[in-house]
Amino acid sequence: MENISDKEGINLLVQKYNALNDEIHKVIVGQEDVVKQVLMSVFSRGHSLLVGVPGLAKTLLIQTISDSLGLSFKRIQFTPDLMPSDIVGSEILDENRNFKFIKGPIFANIILADEINRTPPKTQAALLEAMQEKTVTAAGQKYELDKPFFVLATQNPIEQEGTYPLPEAQLDRFMFNIWVDYPTYEEEISIVKNTTSDQKHELKPILDAKEILYFQELIRRVPVPENVYEYAVKLVAKTRKNSDLTHDLTKQYLDWGAGPRASQYLIIGAKCHAAINGKYSPDIEDVKAVAYPILRHRVVRNYRAEAEGYSIEKILDVLMQD
Repeated sequence: MENISDKEGINLLVQKYNALNDEIHKVIVGQEDVVKQVLMSVFSRGHSLLVGVPGLAKTLLIQTISDSLGLSFKRIQFTPDLMPSDIVGSEILDENRNFKFIKGPIFANIILADEINRTPPKTQAALLEAMQEKTVTAAGQKYELDKPFFVLATQNPIEQEGTYPLPEAQLDRFMFNIWVDYPTYEEEISIVKNTTSDQKHELKPILDAKEILYFQELIRRVPVPENVYEYAVKLVAKTRKNSDLTHDLTKQYLDWGAGPRASQYLIIGAKCHAAINGKYSPDIEDVKAVAYPILRHRVVRNYRAEAEGYSIEKILDVLMQD
């Protein structure tokens, strides 16, 4: 892979992405946008938060993607009594009475943080350093995590019983907030047929860790026109109060706008969206294609917006058009 040009690398990425999609859909029925966004976060070196009611195969989707990527995978079931040491690991005394660090499940390529909002903030915070710095600190000692490293978390809607809202600092670490919706009637018939028979699908790995790291570097090198940078930064600035570019809807309906990480992710996401579609440089349409999952968890509506039926998506629609 070292001897191929970036243009050839993008052509190879398109082939691998399509093969991955085909492999994943041997098991997952429908959910094309969800699969696409999770794969984009992998190639963009980001993390994803999948939000949806129980029973929509969020966990199965992540396990299927993990099998197709040929990476080490650990699942952490978040519960109200989960402790930070259950995630990062802990020190024990060995037979020679020396302290020894036992690594926790965070030491893997793909971490499934299942029902992340069912554990208190103290335990949620154990993921913060790992997600941002790709390191873990325990008893004053810093440990590097395996690369590539992704947290793919699932979350039940906040309105459900026994949930703890994720703090903004934690939410901001996720590149994408992906809404998993109910399947269509036809998709649900296929799901029921597939899951009530003895049919099993053996998935084969399409990519390995070395290839994923290459594609991550390749996407960083994709050139971006100046007008695309300007559009992405202006779009984020429109969501902020007291900005020179503050939109009228923002003044009326938003309590809080997105930070600079949103602008960074819009550009990285646009590069990746262009690349998997065989384009060698992104345009404004690529920014729009990733705007909802990147901005929806970074923008906070006020009570007036809720009362008047203004969803985050509706507000973003207007901001993208003006």
